Amino acid sequence: MAKDSSAQKRVCDSQVEMTELVLPNHCNELGNLMGGQNMHWMDIACAMAAIRHTGHTCVTAGVDEISFFEPIRLGDIVVLKASVNRAFNTSMEIGVKVFRQSRNGELAHSNSAYFTFVGVDDNQKVVPAPPITPETDDEKRRYEAALFRRDSRLEKRKALRQWKEQKK
Repeated sequence: MAKDSSAQKRVCDSQVEMTELVLPNHCNELGNLMGGQNMHWMDIACAMAAIRHTGHTCVTAGVDEISFFEPIRLGDIVVLKASVNRAFNTSMEIGVKVFRQSRNGELAHSNSAYFTFVGVDDNQKVVPAPPITPETDDEKRRYEAALFRRDSRLEKRKALRQWKEQKK
């Protein structure tokens, strides 16, 4: 059952922590987690955060700035942490951080990305995203940065449209 989409939400209500074990079928020939598999897990974690926020089925609308800092190896545990950074009219920015945990328990930040999701109803029509209230200093920082990234995405989209029009 869908939740009231007009109700104010907190960031902590959307938080997701997902854990995976890196197995041989997840790795390339060097024994490292394949980037595509990592992105697949990131997409799932972000989708769950978006669903928790909206109470609706959510679909990926875009992915920004996937950064790979360290390789994740065969046998490592992967911990993904995702939450809604900011909700706009119908879209939401979800941030995801990926950590690798080695067999000896060492935890290291391996990857980060920003995903844009939209919620859809049973007829696959886009629904409004509930407003979100950041509470902690970190949530407030991420909330403000999300607006900057969204403005950048929209400006880039506008510039690309103008470029395509000039090429006609």
